Amino acid sequence: MKQLRFLGISGSLRAASASTVLLQAAAELAPGHIELTHYKGLGDLPPFNPDLDHDPAPLAVVTFRQRLRDADAVLISSPEYAHGVPGVLKNALDWIVSSGELTDKPVALICPSRATYARPSLMETLRVMMARVSDETSPLLNATTNRLDVDGVLLTPELAGPLRGCLAALAAAVNDGTGS
Repeated sequence: MKQLRFLGISGSLRAASASTVLLQAAAELAPGHIELTHYKGLGDLPPFNPDLDHDPAPLAVVTFRQRLRDADAVLISSPEYAHGVPGVLKNALDWIVSSGELTDKPVALICPSRATYARPSLMETLRVMMARVSDETSPLLNATTNRLDVDGVLLTPELAGPLRGCLAALAAAVNDGTGS
């Protein structure tokens, strides 16, 4: 079986964020042929400014774009802030709209169940960016507490099961090249 590289991105900068915990748990649940690494540089990206988006782009942007290019698929885990997409995540996506790192790339979106506004907004943004994102790769999880920990996710079938399914669907999207 081909080794797959997934890049995980948390839309929260909080160290104990439920979104980050879900990514960490997904990395633990990933089968041996999937390596899920967590990108931790969202806070380093400068505010998006088209005037700065030239060669060479700011180093943090260059690094982010390269990490995305190197990944076979991307797993985004995002909270919702004030009924919207967290600013740091939207900023990161803005930096890659024109450079196209997500074009035709399989992407999964996992959000705690309370992300009722951010999730559809992110799905639309990702589709506009021509990422291959679907409901199958993007389960809605019932993880509504910030007191979530990795062990708790791993021991909760209602969370671990959908995360495993998400990883399998994302791997299938990579392997079949047609999305899910």
